[in-house]
Amino acid sequence: MATVSQNPYSEAGVDTAAGDLAVELMKSAVRRTHGPEVIGGVGGFAGLFDASALLGYQHPLLATSTDGVGTKVAIAQAIDKHDTIGIDLVGMVIDDIVVVGAKPLFMTDYIACGKVVPQRIADIVAGIARGCSETGTALVGGETAEHPGLLGPNDYDVAGAATGVVEASNILGADRVRAGDVVLALASSGLHSNGYSLVRHIIAGAGIAYGDRAVDLGTNGASWGESLLEPTRLYTSPLLRLIDGIDGGLHALSHVTGGGIAANLARVLPLGTWVDVDRSTWAPPPVFQVLAEIGKLDITATEGTWNLGIGFLAIVSAETATAATAALEAEGIATWQVGTVHDTALPTDGGAFEQGAKGVDGGAVRLVGAYKNSAAQGGTTQISDRAAADGAK
Repeated sequence: MATVSQNPYSEAGVDTAAGDLAVELMKSAVRRTHGPEVIGGVGGFAGLFDASALLGYQHPLLATSTDGVGTKVAIAQAIDKHDTIGIDLVGMVIDDIVVVGAKPLFMTDYIACGKVVPQRIADIVAGIARGCSETGTALVGGETAEHPGLLGPNDYDVAGAATGVVEASNILGADRVRAGDVVLALASSGLHSNGYSLVRHIIAGAGIAYGDRAVDLGTNGASWGESLLEPTRLYTSPLLRLIDGIDGGLHALSHVTGGGIAANLARVLPLGTWVDVDRSTWAPPPVFQVLAEIGKLDITATEGTWNLGIGFLAIVSAETATAATAALEAEGIATWQVGTVHDTALPTDGGAFEQGAKGVDGGAVRLVGAYKNSAAQGGTTQISDRAAADGAK
């Protein structure tokens, strides 16, 4: 007589008990993001959020965003460090919502993995919860799915979605932008969560292991893997305070993610306007310069891939530029002017413009001049002595 399996799902590679343990481990972190608006706590089929506060809006518009972290997760997996990937996810999702001036309300997450390792899942979610707390967002639900046979035991990917709200009369965007407005750059914390396919290609080509010390990056003895996992800076709360603080002086915001500086700024400029972004106003941080050197790339060739030290761009009225800069600096975000909005005919000297992006028929942007550290341009033919001694195999 054939033996009947008592747990066929487990034999197929899915461990429901591990999933339950992961939920228990993450509960406290998730609860810390909950205010009185969250109904029902953790574990329901759907998250519930009390939207009665929206009754105080005259014309509330809901803003929504969804995104992932991309191949940065491969580095987390390579060095078995998973507590910051969730912060990156919040940065990619929530910081897109603030671009239109919206206050985030709630977020959900999705983790697909080859095998549920409870502590690893809890570490990922703890990072998401930390980012949600910092941005004033309730983490109201999520899903962890085990996909044996599709993903390896140590493989996973993360995604999230969020909803926010903005008063219709306060929405930020290209229609507020005028000639003479000032473009401010807000410093990034590093690579953030874009361009990691190029990063990993460069690292692999140079024979560098993620456990090798990254001497040239100036990260106090941290390994390459740890340095490259520097979490995405979160801008939502400082920007919301800026919106309130300069009362109408902030006209548009651009989140510098995939596509780089020019393409993302062009998306929030009105058709017929243009900006020259002056490279001489900043030096790309060491991580960008070292990676370009190792990859034998002119750093300007990476401008459509990496943020090169600018995580956000704010377009403000000329009258409020000084106050806006001071307010952001007080929040710990280095801020500087990189350009001015023009509505005259496009100049024909100094290089090509990038006009619009991601389906938006917007303004035109180009990067001009040379970065403060001119040695970062021109490419090289070999790895620096320190990088070679530390990482090349």
